[in-house]
Amino acid sequence: MILRRLTALVGAAFLTGCTLGPTHRPPAVSPLAAGAFISESSTVDPTRDPPNAWWRLYDDDVLARFVAEALAANSDLRVAVANLALSQAVLREVRAGRYPTTQISAGAVYGRNLIADSVAAAFHGHAEDQTTYLGGLDVSYEIDLYGRVARSIEAANADTQAIEAARDVIRVAVAAETTRAYASARNASRELAVAQRSLEIADEAVAIVVRQAAAGAASEFEMARVQVLADQARAVIPVFEGRRRAALLELAVLLGRVPSDAPIHEAYGGTPMRIEMALPVGDGARLLARRPDVRQAERRLAAATARIGVASASLYPRVSLGANLGLASNDVLKGSNAVNFALGPLISWSFPNQAVARSRIAQSDAAAAASLANFDGTVLRALKEVEQSISACEAEASRRSALAAAEVNAAKAYHLSGLRLREGALSQLDLLAAEQTLLGARAALAAADSRIIDAQISLFKALGGGWREGSIPQ
Repeated sequence: MILRRLTALVGAAFLTGCTLGPTHRPPAVSPLAAGAFISESSTVDPTRDPPNAWWRLYDDDVLARFVAEALAANSDLRVAVANLALSQAVLREVRAGRYPTTQISAGAVYGRNLIADSVAAAFHGHAEDQTTYLGGLDVSYEIDLYGRVARSIEAANADTQAIEAARDVIRVAVAAETTRAYASARNASRELAVAQRSLEIADEAVAIVVRQAAAGAASEFEMARVQVLADQARAVIPVFEGRRRAALLELAVLLGRVPSDAPIHEAYGGTPMRIEMALPVGDGARLLARRPDVRQAERRLAAATARIGVASASLYPRVSLGANLGLASNDVLKGSNAVNFALGPLISWSFPNQAVARSRIAQSDAAAAASLANFDGTVLRALKEVEQSISACEAEASRRSALAAAEVNAAKAYHLSGLRLREGALSQLDLLAAEQTLLGARAALAAADSRIIDAQISLFKALGGGWREGSIPQ
């Protein structure tokens, strides 16, 4: 009879059970955000999506190896992986709320029982010392009438997915910054080579003027003027040397190496890194689907929404079904007398004082509103960063085009100066000045190449590539 009533109670609980709180749905994004990017540039291709391993577009095997190493050994990324493992363990703990909790106890006691001794004394007897064996089993199961457990699991699952997205955000940053550090080291090497040649020419000019002054053909003013140019050329050298060292140290940290293990000889090159194609950028819809920080913000909103349901469930009773079985055996307790059991529901309810529960609901509502605002801001920031990066790439490409024309004209002037020197129409000092002008144009062009690469890296970082593990070359 009792078992039939309990079965009916549990069945009714499952039939009438409900899940409180709003059901999360991904927030709508403006159709304008999902369209093509408004920034126009001849350097980008909106019809193609960027590849995940976008750094492969530079066709540099050393760079590809460094990025793979960074994605395997970077310390920030290792922290993110550990945080994800922690969150997954928390999720497993929360999911355990769907299952009954059990507790088993066992023991043995030797001695005289106070009650038995008192009874024996009443009859002028004496209770014997005896050993009592004890055992017990307790089982408790919460009937999730109002979805507290289900919403808790939903929130924990969304938290885990948000932390997974946070790990992917770091992967994007590590890939981009490793490429940036490598490119900075190579560009600094190239600019350093141009600066060193400029210094050599300046020193040659000083030597020529010194000889002219000794012969009485140059004034002190001319001597001071060429010396200033030489000093200025010499002052630039440490700048590029320091920039290269800083880039190498940054690269070492990204690779998980100590500074003494920086790749000094590997990250070196006199030619600029180039992508011989328009940069694939896709459109806004695919950007928002690809960027892990947008996914992270949406998952945080999902977790905050689920916690409204957790807080709402605390307004209502919590019903648990419990059972216990006990055994106590000695010389007196034998057979059926040694066994005890109990089975039945347990109801707990913080009523009538529900101020705490309602306060937690208000807190959860506010947290969800903040998460929604954060999602909207993340979407706007993602679009803004891509638009800015496209504009920067276009501006740097236009600037480089003008500097490339200047370098061509400077090379032409230097060639003509050489011809005029052989004809006797120019002096050696004039030829050196023409070469100095050419090197200045090349230095400006090298700096423009560096700025273009930096803008390209910023664009690919804004596009959110580099986080998919399966397509990362090893």
